[in-house]
Amino acid sequence: MLDATAPSSASQSTGGAPRPTDAGEAERAATSSVGRQPRILVVDDEPPIVDLVASYLAREGWEVATAADGPAALDAVRSWGPDVVVLDLMLPGIDGIEVCREMRLFSDAYVLMLTARSEEIDRIVGLTVGADDYLTKPFSPRELVARLKALLRRRRQGVAAAGPSPVAGLAVDEGRRLVRVDGAEVELTALEFDILAALSREPGIVVARSRLFGLVWGDGYVADDHLVDVHIANIRRKLGDDPASPRFIDTIRGVGYRVREATG
Repeated sequence: MLDATAPSSASQSTGGAPRPTDAGEAERAATSSVGRQPRILVVDDEPPIVDLVASYLAREGWEVATAADGPAALDAVRSWGPDVVVLDLMLPGIDGIEVCREMRLFSDAYVLMLTARSEEIDRIVGLTVGADDYLTKPFSPRELVARLKALLRRRRQGVAAAGPSPVAGLAVDEGRRLVRVDGAEVELTALEFDILAALSREPGIVVARSRLFGLVWGDGYVADDHLVDVHIANIRRKLGDDPASPRFIDTIRGVGYRVREATG
């Protein structure tokens, strides 16, 4: 099994340190049919899980690297520039939540967390600090591959260009991938931006959770509705939008969410 300093592809292994890759290069490569294969970093301290996961990912033709602890994972993200990080929460040295928190200071790679069934609070905290999705152990490697494909498909497809949201005080510029509240720029993760953009395309219209999954993650994506709820909570927090007295995003209980229309 290769460690974080030796990425592999389905056809061959490449020795030496991972080639440094900046975020722009990762974005271009993921969106180009002639670019490099997606890079997946697997972070787990259980060798059997790492071996199984890495073998399934390599079969997809993806480049795979692994790390067994938090410091090695952060080093690999900096030096190798993965597109997606499969991150176990229970790691020696620095746990997965702290790894995700530190990653978000310098990387926009997607993060899919691996958690135990009893760690619901950890899943919520992980999503709050910037993870994009999660799977509970034990999990099917085929389901993991499907989740990763959904994340990578979002990068390739991107989002349609659109003007600013008509919501008073909230501007969502999809072409520039910028969000502003009362003129001040707000930093969102890539996934949070896509969720807000999907809601903002139809102000005043309720978007069901199931439809949000299709718009943002892709058709056929299956996950717990709670995943959307946690991301919406993060978006609200960053926008300064109080859910008890919302300015931008309404919750329609039992259905989904809507971005408010401008009035007057």
